[in-house]
Amino acid sequence: MNERITTAVLAPDEEELDRSLRPRSLDEFVGQERVKEQLAVALEAAKGRGEALDHVLLAGPPGLGKTSLAYIVREELGAGLRTVAGPALERKGDIAAILTSLEERDVLFVDEIHRLNRAVEEILYPALEDFRLDIVVGQGPAARTLTLDLPPFTLVGATTRTGLLTTPLRDRFGMTYRLEHYSPAELARIVRRSARILDLEIADDAADEIARRARGTPRVANRILRRVRDVAQVRYDGVVTPGVAREALDLLEVDGEGLERADRALLAAIVEKFDGGPVGLSTLAVALGEEPDTIEDVYEPYLLQLGLIQRTPRGRTATKLGRARVGAASADDALF
Repeated sequence: MNERITTAVLAPDEEELDRSLRPRSLDEFVGQERVKEQLAVALEAAKGRGEALDHVLLAGPPGLGKTSLAYIVREELGAGLRTVAGPALERKGDIAAILTSLEERDVLFVDEIHRLNRAVEEILYPALEDFRLDIVVGQGPAARTLTLDLPPFTLVGATTRTGLLTTPLRDRFGMTYRLEHYSPAELARIVRRSARILDLEIADDAADEIARRARGTPRVANRILRRVRDVAQVRYDGVVTPGVAREALDLLEVDGEGLERADRALLAAIVEKFDGGPVGLSTLAVALGEEPDTIEDVYEPYLLQLGLIQRTPRGRTATKLGRARVGAASADDALF
């Protein structure tokens, strides 16, 4: 198998561990059943015709398996893979160099594709539609366009913010799949699978406890599992029991609903500092010492999912559930 990977986002040990936990086939991939079914049909049809798979857009919150699905597409097609982050493609020459190095039926995975430079995006249009690369040589009246033919390839784009994609780019994807959050039962299966790969003995109840606090996200579940493994190794005999899992989760400050310290601070700020809201995003960011994008993309989605806050035209407000949650937490603190 011809694998060509161009990315550098994790330390070597962490990257190797992260890859080892990734599913390698659609059968191993837990959850997202409808997406898997549709993708399996498309892959089988493409292989049967000997053609490149149509371009695929994977959308959804971070950590739900978009990158894993891109790797699975490569595995199923038996093709090469090039992977790059959208913000890293700053110049037309960057994307041109990648496109001209592709071989027939290769997979090009672009993460955070909504952050592509507009000039780079325009280079992609003919490449995606006609497998053609147009290069302008020279300047002014002497400028001329060279056209290079590209081998048929598959672009797999991943985005957490579909609304930021331009319509021309979005329309060039033949398949668009939206990944949803996972159920606790699905996350428990993922935790048990990851524990087997890590050669970690874990009780079923402990896996269920981790799954309940993983915010519906496999990446969070695997991150928690690695930290639980550390506690089991350092303080106990390496076996993860429900008690060990709860102790590790308390150490990580992850509560029973999966809220972390930053989530609770955000909710408490709206309720206590701004009387439940509404409060503007920029004001909230200053109060918390965070970037607005971090609040909007990382913290708010799960609080919205739990119904603890609302986004309104005037700003963020705490719901009745959110106010009760902060009140209950304050009452617990008063006991100590």
